[in-house]
Amino acid sequence: MAVRINKDNFQAEVLDSTLPVVVEFYSDSCIPCKQLAPILGDIEDDYEEQIKVLKVNVNFDAELAEQYSVMASPTILFFKGGEEVNRIRGLVKKPQLEEAVKELV
Repeated sequence: MAVRINKDNFQAEVLDSTLPVVVEFYSDSCIPCKQLAPILGDIEDDYEEQIKVLKVNVNFDAELAEQYSVMASPTILFFKGGEEVNRIRGLVKKPQLEEAVKELV
């Protein structure tokens, strides 16, 4: 299960990570976010030694959402070497998400 992070540990968990990182910006009241959770869980299991999968709640960490221009939930950001290299907005199926992860690793 993806670990929830916030502005206090975003630098250490995402930007300073030696592994590529997938970050979902979500909201607890967002139905597509809930539908995405098991897909992200599968991706996390399939690539557990190669990537980190983390979550940011936009309701509690609006500063981070604003900093990364996240306008809707869910939005998935892909980081490598501390830089955003890709992003996907909205609910996606596993093959589309997996393709983005393969590009990341």
